[in-house]
Order: sequence, then C-alpha cells, then structure tokens
Amino acid sequence: MKHLFDVSGKVALVTGGSRGIGLMIARGLVANGVRTYVSSRKAETCLAVAAELSQEGECIGLPADVSTEAECRRLAAELAEREPALHVLVNNAGTNWGAPLAEYPDAAWDKVLALNLKAVFHLTRACLPQLEAAARDGDPARVVNVGSIDGIQVPLMETYAYSASKAAVHQLTRVLARRLAPRITVNAIAPGPFESKMMAETLRRFGDGIRDSCPLKRIGTPEDMAGVAIYLASRAGAYVTGAVIPVDGGIATTR
Repeated sequence: MKHLFDVSGKVALVTGGSRGIGLMIARGLVANGVRTYVSSRKAETCLAVAAELSQEGECIGLPADVSTEAECRRLAAELAEREPALHVLVNNAGTNWGAPLAEYPDAAWDKVLALNLKAVFHLTRACLPQLEAAARDGDPARVVNVGSIDGIQVPLMETYAYSASKAAVHQLTRVLARRLAPRITVNAIAPGPFESKMMAETLRRFGDGIRDSCPLKRIGTPEDMAGVAIYLASRAGAYVTGAVIPVDGGIATTR
C-alpha cells in the first residue's frame, strides 16, 4: 500500500505547463520523480520554466502551439523521438475570452475552441502510439484533461466560449474514456478558483465573495492541484476512468 501513490520513473507531457494550473501539475510531477515534458506556445518561457523545474528533478521544455492540428502532430512526433512511451498526458493548455453578450465576437469562439477543446482531441490522438506503449496490465496509461467548474455551473463572468468549451471537454473525456479503455484511462480535473493569470481578473473583482461562498473558505493551492494529478497518474487512480473531478473546495458540488 505504501507505493499506491508512487509515480516515480514515469514519463509525462503537460501542455500549458509554463504557468498556472499546468505549472502546478508539472511541478508536482517533477518533484515526485516523473520525467516531465512541459509545452507552451512561447519558447523562451517554456524553456526557462523547464530549466527552473530541472532543479527539482527531470524536466524538458518542448515549445508548441497546440491550437493547430499540425502543431499537435509535430509535438507528438518530437516527443516520440525522445521517448518510446508516454505514461501520462496532461491536456491543460487553454485560453479565455470575456465580453458582453452583444459584443461577443465570432473570433472568440474560434480561438477558445481551437485551444481548449480541439487541441485535447488532436494531441491525444497524436500521442496514442506512445500512450499505448506505456500501458501495462493493471497500470494503464493516463490522459488527464483540465476542464473547469465553469463547465459544470454558470460562470460569474461573461465567458461564453470558455464555459462551453470546458463542458465539451468533460463530455469528450467520457467519450474517449470509453473508446480508449482498457489500455488508457481518460479523466478530467475541473478546477475552481486557483491563483493564476487566467483567474487574476475574476479574483480581483470577486475574490472575497468567492472565498466566502466556498465551503472550505479559501482559494486552491498548488499542492491541491498537484495532489489530484498525482492520484490520477498513480496506481491509486488506475481503476478510475471517465470521471470529472471538481477541485474547488466544494463550490460547484455543494451549490
């Protein structure tokens, strides 16, 4: 039982791993012995974060803009040149767009859906050979998609494309879980409020109210996010697939 949450020796790829939720997950994996590849659009930032995390363990930067299918394929191919097997794929890269209903542009839908939803599909498909190579009886490869509680409840701000994309990620997670079983599990994490660039404006405007409305009376910490990712990547989570796990202090689940 003492090895239930052991993830050491595994290989992971985390998109959007240079900041926010992705960085929290990547840092937790690296610190627990996972050789972790972080990917983000800005090459300089991606490589700098990888260098920083390398002080705690093994971390390699692979810059890519996963909002296009071609880049997803290129990223998967570059990873395959370095690693014959991929134990954990974390589809975290995402973006947001807020605007009043009457002014909400069509371009917002294209940008948000391309990165938040289509990238999950394209990169997972492109990484299937490496994921299948990592799978073992009783220890499947893992895909962890990052959704949001805004895909479960109505968001505070007018982020129409974002909340719709995250609800779609949750459903895509279930569909892929059925399709890729038994060799690969597919689950989603639905974060609530965490300190991140994407949440900065929401926390600035509504932070006190969010804390007051949260049953646990606080904002999430990096350890909270790393913990659920490690659970899903470890033997402890090997029999869980198709699940959407809110990590929100009870905000969405007790409302």
